[in-house]
Amino acid sequence: MWVGRQRAAAGAGVPNVISTTWIIAALVIFLAKHLVADFFLQTAWMANGKEQPTGWFAPLLAHVLVHTAATALIFAILAPAYIWMAAVDFVVHFAIDRAKGLLNRAFDTGPTKTGFWWLIGIDQTLHHLTHLGFAVLIAVMHST
Repeated sequence: MWVGRQRAAAGAGVPNVISTTWIIAALVIFLAKHLVADFFLQTAWMANGKEQPTGWFAPLLAHVLVHTAATALIFAILAPAYIWMAAVDFVVHFAIDRAKGLLNRAFDTGPTKTGFWWLIGIDQTLHHLTHLGFAVLIAVMHST
């Protein structure tokens, strides 16, 4: 049986125990980041523009860059060696939001249709799972 911070042979550097404090703190910070970037800082131009059949790139890029900057700031403070994870956030967030826009158009959804809300729920869940992964990474880094 492994105790404390000893490593499992198959764990490839991942501790058996990670800091609960760090994972909770990082997750709360990423949830707050998402709230601010996805709702408070997202303009109507971004929100509506990224869903359009044409002219979607600039609004989506602006929106994703807000997320990327916030993620870079979080990693710069909490785990500077992993600041490159902001680039991962850029790619993942861009792909999730672009897919949602394409699916909304493909299924002709809107706020009055159930599919629209399903896609928003899936979109938000995927973003939060991304942030959970980031929080685990930060907690693992602070547990070694």
